[in-house]
Amino acid sequence: MNPSTSSRREFIQYLSAAGAATLAAPGLAWARPPGSRRHDTKLRVLSIGVVGTIGEADRHTVASHPLAEIVGLCDVDSEAMAKASKEHPSAFTCVDYREAFDKHGDKFDAVIVSTPDHSHCPIMTLALSRGKHVYGQKPLVQQLEELTILGDAVAARPNLITQVGAQRIQSETRRAAVDILKSGGLGPVIEVHVAFGNGALAGGFYFTDGKREDPCEPPTGFNYDLWLNGAQNEPCRPNMVRRQWRSWFKYGGGQITDWVVHLTDVLFYAFPELQSPTQVCSRTPSRDLSHFHADRVISTITYPVSGSKFANSTCNFYFYDTELKPDRAQVGIGPGEWPDGIFTIVVCKGGTLFLNPEGRLEIWRDGQKTDGMQWPGLPKYESFNHWHAWVDKALGKETPHLWAPFSAGLRCTEPGLLAVKAAKYPGQVLNWDRKTLTFTNHAEATKAIVRREYRKGFEPVRLGSS
Repeated sequence: MNPSTSSRREFIQYLSAAGAATLAAPGLAWARPPGSRRHDTKLRVLSIGVVGTIGEADRHTVASHPLAEIVGLCDVDSEAMAKASKEHPSAFTCVDYREAFDKHGDKFDAVIVSTPDHSHCPIMTLALSRGKHVYGQKPLVQQLEELTILGDAVAARPNLITQVGAQRIQSETRRAAVDILKSGGLGPVIEVHVAFGNGALAGGFYFTDGKREDPCEPPTGFNYDLWLNGAQNEPCRPNMVRRQWRSWFKYGGGQITDWVVHLTDVLFYAFPELQSPTQVCSRTPSRDLSHFHADRVISTITYPVSGSKFANSTCNFYFYDTELKPDRAQVGIGPGEWPDGIFTIVVCKGGTLFLNPEGRLEIWRDGQKTDGMQWPGLPKYESFNHWHAWVDKALGKETPHLWAPFSAGLRCTEPGLLAVKAAKYPGQVLNWDRKTLTFTNHAEATKAIVRREYRKGFEPVRLGSS
């Protein structure tokens, strides 16, 4: 079994079973943030994508907050809807998310969006335009242009509370990694290496093997037209709609975008200087990329930086997909076997930080390893619930635990999107200008991999300057 799939499934099962933590004190009076439509002390939540790959865990964990209530359910899959409706019998239901906002908009204050990647931006921007707080799954967007569309919508609604599904920051070791990097104790950062695990090469639970089979009927009770959302009409095919859409170029982002938020978040929390890359080069010997993402990618993403926290005027992020990894000596780690296939490495002048998603934190100096949690001066880290922090903040409660608003989540998403989309042009250096949403040296790439033409009625809502 793919180790990334295994650990993730175990984690989701854990979340579904153990939702409650960081409970609010009884009798606390909640402030009402501007834009809130609350009529009482509970946050009324609409769940869009009620089961899927993580929608069930999102819904259960938000609902476990004593001041949150799931009041609406929306899904294109009748099987998933039936399961969720049994758990929330009083919630209104609908198949089309637009109907939820048009007919039931006065019944909810906040939205969970746990749908396939290609539908995120149209749903999330509509929610923000209607004054709803949004918890959105990663990666936040599926198109490069959508980074700006959703970013502008967030900026236009500053009183609304957003949170991306970056729950691994609950681990004290990840927060310790942020503090270590912020301290500068390892010296200026030279480069970053990220390995994404086993990949989609062999297919499996989340990914398909890259064979585009003949059209088929959608699953019984599945509204395929609404599932397409803003993507152009095309026939349903095997290994597409319920989970394995991640492998498809039009709907997902492969394994890299699926993991990029979890593996880069500590860098963006530690270094506000890391804003937008200016260059990407992806190399891959992969399969035909007409319909599927590459499954073997090595990518270099270049950020402009300045100041004493970085060793050079640029900082490269190196991404490795499908069991590819950097050389241990290259990154300042002693000989031996990698403890797992998914990790983040930050190479600094004074040492190397190693971190995996489950919380292994190591510091390497001169080929010698020490436990990162023994770093001098680290505080005691308070336990908290990532989902509950979003509920608390939406209800007006001040909390230090809202680590991943959309403004941070978009910064984490961008390098992943660039890496997988640049694989369409293997070995070519693409100069990226986020302000103009162009590859300044490659007009064809600008035309082909920056934006999509949305189906009428499913366009994102453009707020602000986008």
